Amino acid sequence: MTVPQPPEPIPGARLLFSLDPSVSHLNHGSFGAVPVAVQRAQQRLRDEMEANPLRFFTQGLVDRIAHARRHLATFLGADPDGTTLVGNATTGAAVVLQSLALRPGDEIVTTDHGYGAVALSVARECGRSGAAHRTLPVPLTATAEEVVEIVRTGLRPGRTRLLIVDQLTSPTARLFPVAAVVAVAREQGVPVLVDAAHAPGMLPATVASVGADFWVGNLHKWAYAPRGTAVLVVAPQWRERIQPLVVSWEQDSGFPVRVEWQATLDYTGWLAAPVGLFALRSLGVDRVRAHNAALAAYGQRVVGDALGVAPERLPDPGGPAVAMRLVPLPPGVATTLDAARELRTRIAERLSAEVSIAGWNGHGYLRLCGQVYNTPDEYDRLAVRLPTLLAQG
Repeated sequence: MTVPQPPEPIPGARLLFSLDPSVSHLNHGSFGAVPVAVQRAQQRLRDEMEANPLRFFTQGLVDRIAHARRHLATFLGADPDGTTLVGNATTGAAVVLQSLALRPGDEIVTTDHGYGAVALSVARECGRSGAAHRTLPVPLTATAEEVVEIVRTGLRPGRTRLLIVDQLTSPTARLFPVAAVVAVAREQGVPVLVDAAHAPGMLPATVASVGADFWVGNLHKWAYAPRGTAVLVVAPQWRERIQPLVVSWEQDSGFPVRVEWQATLDYTGWLAAPVGLFALRSLGVDRVRAHNAALAAYGQRVVGDALGVAPERLPDPGGPAVAMRLVPLPPGVATTLDAARELRTRIAERLSAEVSIAGWNGHGYLRLCGQVYNTPDEYDRLAVRLPTLLAQG
C-alpha cells in the first residue's frame, strides 16, 4: 500500500499564527492555536475593559455575550436559546453532572474512551451523592454498529441517569456514532451528554443532528477561538434544571445567562470568538477540514511506517473529516499516564515536536493532528528521528 499523498498547503495559512517556527506543533487537539487576528481582537477588548472596568462590566456586557453566543450557536447548528457559554467542555460536563440531583442507586455510564477529567468529575459527583459510575468497554476496532449495540445492552433503564459518550474521543481519536447512540438511549429513556470537545470547527455534523439532551464542545481547539471558549447546549426539557457551578448576580435571569455570568471573569475571549470563526471561514471551512484530515492521515502513515506498524494495524478514526490519528507505540512503551507524560516531554525537548502520548488499556499511542500551519516535512522529520529516541528508552 502506498503512503497517502499529503494535501497542498493553504497559501499564507502558517503566517496567521504566532507559533514558534522552531517547533513542530503536531498536537493542535490539546490546546489549539489562536490566530494573530483573534489575539489582537481580544487584546482590543482587554484594552477597553482596562480603560474603564466599571463601564465594561456594567453597561451592556450581558447583551454582548448573548450576541457572541448567538453567533457561535448558529455556526454549530444549535438553538441559541439552549446554548450557554462556558470555559471548556469539562466545565460544561461538570455543570450537567451537578444539576442532575443524583441519589444512591443511580448510575452514570461512560465508555472507556472518555476524557480523564470528565471521569474525575463523574467520580466527584458519585462520591457526593452515593451514585455509581459504570464504564462500558468498547474495542478500538469496534464498528459503528458494534458501538451502538454495546450501548444498547449496557444501559439500565430506571437506574442509568446519564450516558456520557464522546463524539470524537481524545485518547483514541475515534469518531463515535453519537446520533445513533442518542437514539438508542432515548428508546430506553436514558438522557445523553455528548462530549464533543473536538467537534466545533473540525466535524461537519450540526448539534441539532445529534439530538442529545446535553452537548458540550470547545471552540478554542478547531474553531480558532481564544482559550476558555466552549458551549453547553441543553435540550428544552432540561434548561430550567441547569444550575451554574458558582452562583452570581445573574442567577435570577435563568438559563443560559445564569450559567454564563461568573462575576469578574475575563469575558473577552468569548467576545472575540466570532473573529475565530471569521478566520476559519476566510480560509474556507470545507477546505480546512479536508486539508487537516488528509495531513493527519499522511502523518499517521509515515510515522507508522517508521515504527514498523503495518498499515492495517493503524487505527481508522471512522470518518473522512477526522484530523487526529493514532500510531501504536512499541509494546511496553508509554502504557501509563506518567510514562506517557515522560515520553511526550522527551519528544518535545529532543525532537522539537509537540505531540500527544496516551496510555490506553495497557497500550501506548502517539496521537498526531493536522492543522493548516503544519507541513508534511514536520511529520517526515518526526518519522526519521522518533525510532532512535524510542530505542534509547
